[in-house]
Amino acid sequence: MAMNARKGFRFTTYEAPHQTPFEKLFEIFQELITHTSGDVEEALDWLRELDKEYELTDEDYTIDDFIEDLKAKGFIREEFDTDGERTDGEEGDGGGDLSITAKLERMLRQRALEQIFGKLKRSGSGSHKTGKSGRGDEHTGEFREYRFGDALEHISMTESLKNAQINHGLDSFSLSEEDLVVEDTQYKAQMSTVLMIDISHSMILYGEDRITPAKKVAMALAELITTRYPKDTLDILVFGNDAWPIPIKDLPYLKVGPYHTNTVAGLQLAMDMLRRKRNTNKQIFMITDGKPSCLRLPNGDYYKNSVGLDDYIVEKCYAMAQQARKLHIPITTFMIAEDPYLMQFVREFTQANKGKAFYTGLKGLGEMIFEDYEQNRRKRIK
Repeated sequence: MAMNARKGFRFTTYEAPHQTPFEKLFEIFQELITHTSGDVEEALDWLRELDKEYELTDEDYTIDDFIEDLKAKGFIREEFDTDGERTDGEEGDGGGDLSITAKLERMLRQRALEQIFGKLKRSGSGSHKTGKSGRGDEHTGEFREYRFGDALEHISMTESLKNAQINHGLDSFSLSEEDLVVEDTQYKAQMSTVLMIDISHSMILYGEDRITPAKKVAMALAELITTRYPKDTLDILVFGNDAWPIPIKDLPYLKVGPYHTNTVAGLQLAMDMLRRKRNTNKQIFMITDGKPSCLRLPNGDYYKNSVGLDDYIVEKCYAMAQQARKLHIPITTFMIAEDPYLMQFVREFTQANKGKAFYTGLKGLGEMIFEDYEQNRRKRIK
C-alpha cells in the first residue's frame, strides 16, 4: 500500500536537557577547579559567591549537600596527616584538606577534549600514515598479486576465488598460488610529541589569563592521544627560568610562577626527551607568548634580560631551532601574543627550524593544535 504521507522537518521549541542540581553545579565546579589549578577550597569559595549572585541552590539542595555528593561520588577527598590532624595545621571542624581525585583529573581531561576538539569517537588503534605501501595494517583499497611472506589475513578471498574461476573454469574448482590476491596496506608510523608550555610570569600579565587556555589544550591533547592514538607518545614539559617534565595527571594543577622565559632550556629538554624515542616521526609543540628572556650559563648563573629582545638569548634560540632541524624534529610554535617585534622573532625562529608558527592569540588555540596534529599524522615528517 502506497504511503501518501508527506515527509519533512518538524520544528519544536528547544528544551534544555534535564539536569539534576548536582549536575548543574558540577559543570560550574569543573570550570572553577581548572581556573584555580586544583585548589578545591578556592573553587568552592567562588562557587559560593556565584550561588549568592545567581541563586544556584535552594533549601532542598545546598552547597554543603553538593560537597558531600562530590565526596560520595569519589571526585574529592579529605587528606589528613599521620596524626589525623588537618594537613595545613589550622584548626577546623575536624575535617581534612580537600583535594581532587584521579577520577576527577581524568574527567577534567575528557571535558577539555570535548570543549576544544568536540566529541571524538575512539578508534581501535590510532597511528600515523607514512604514505608508503607495504606490509602494514592500514588498508588502501587496492589489490596486488600474492607474494611469499604476505600475511594470510590480508588475502582477499573474494578476489582470489574470482581469479580461480576465471583461470580454471567453473566445472572443477581449483585454487593455486597464482590466483591469490592481496589487499595492499600502508605502514603506520608512530608519532612522538613533546608539548612545551610557557609558565613564565608574562603568561598572566596585563590582566590576561593565558595559562588556563594553555592548560586546557594540554589536557585535551593528552586525552586525545592516549585514547584515540594509543601508539603515539606525548611528553609535557613546562619552562620558566628552567625546564622540567610534568606527568599528565599534574596538568590540572599547573600554575604560572615568578619566572623569566628560558626557551633554550625548554628546547634542550624537549630534544633530550625525543632522542630516547624509537619512533621516526617526532615533533615539538610550543605554547608561548614568544619572548625568551633568560639563559642558564655554564657556571650555573642565570643571564636575564626582560627589556626587548636580547641578541645573545635570541641567537641561542636560533641555534637550538637549527639543531632540532638537523635532528629532523620540526617545531610548531603557537604564539599567544601579538607584539610585532615578537612575531618577527617567531618568524625567524621558525625559518631556522623549517617548522611552522601560528599567531593565535587565545581564541582558537586548541582547534589549531588539533588540526596541526591531525595533519602531521597523515604525513611522514622529514
